[in-house]
Amino acid sequence: MAIAKGYAATDASQPLTPFTFERREPNDDDVVIAVQYCGVCHSDIHQARNEWGNSIFPMVPGHEVAGVVSAVGSKVTKFKVGDRVGVGCFVDSCVGCATRDLDYEHYLPGLVPTYNGYEADGTTPTFGGYSDSIVVKEGYVLRFPDNIPLDSGAPLLCAGITLYSPLAHWKAGPGKKIAIVGMGGLGHMGVKIGAAMGADITVLSQSLSKKEDGLKLGAKDYYATSDAETFTKLAGTFDLIINTVGTAIDWNAYLNLLKSDGTMVLVGVPEHPVPVHAFSVIGGRKSLAGSMIGSIKETQEMLDFCGKHNIVSEIEKIDIQNINEAYERVVKSDVRYRFVIDIASLAA
Repeated sequence: MAIAKGYAATDASQPLTPFTFERREPNDDDVVIAVQYCGVCHSDIHQARNEWGNSIFPMVPGHEVAGVVSAVGSKVTKFKVGDRVGVGCFVDSCVGCATRDLDYEHYLPGLVPTYNGYEADGTTPTFGGYSDSIVVKEGYVLRFPDNIPLDSGAPLLCAGITLYSPLAHWKAGPGKKIAIVGMGGLGHMGVKIGAAMGADITVLSQSLSKKEDGLKLGAKDYYATSDAETFTKLAGTFDLIINTVGTAIDWNAYLNLLKSDGTMVLVGVPEHPVPVHAFSVIGGRKSLAGSMIGSIKETQEMLDFCGKHNIVSEIEKIDIQNINEAYERVVKSDVRYRFVIDIASLAA
């Protein structure tokens, strides 16, 4: 087995520290990737700190993985050494279902997450992209368009697809009024992608501190949710609301902003349950829905869409030695808009 270097959480109460571990030997359908960059997702923090109660330690986080193919198995046909590729939130899944279901593999049993999970054998832990290499089955490797840089492209593999999927599913486009709740790592991607789809995008954020950015990235309007007047003025306005916030907010207040037959989609995951009153949805036949990342097929579609429209994440690059400070800054919303680890710093 190959020795890999990375950073790991050893338990929920400790900072991430250097960690050396073994990567599995590649099979004939595997792609070996030399990792160059890895985005920092808020879910990395939730899991490293066991805030969702399902953490496996030691844990090497990271599911926004971008790098270059360093080796391929004998049966690999889609990739060759030197290709610019990425790995998103999962590295294996059930393929025994009907063909019509394969575009929904992320919602079916058998999903193997990129980290904080187990390989299909049920015993070998998966370790993520805060490391210098990763071994992944060919069918779960994504190709970056030539015009997408690997550093600012890495967050597309979670933040990008997490917003692209609901925008595409609920048919964002010309004539649709869409609100993005939260102007962070997820939210700013929703602004960019939704605007590129032709939708009328409004940002709903706690304050107006990022208004200039929001408008520059493609939003037509920007409102502060700390101002009670916002909820009065915008009542019944939106066809679709995508809520990216991972903390508890009053979902009932936001449901009131939907038009009849409108939908609010949850992509952020608060630590604790949020109450919803029946009257918030039955008056107006409104829907409260959820969306989780996207399929491999959809993720490649998203990358190609972003290549066509020159969409990347707004990033701040960091050395891996600064990951614990970055975590604290993410929690404080002190990043515009996604940290990306330069994995070359592991050699320092």
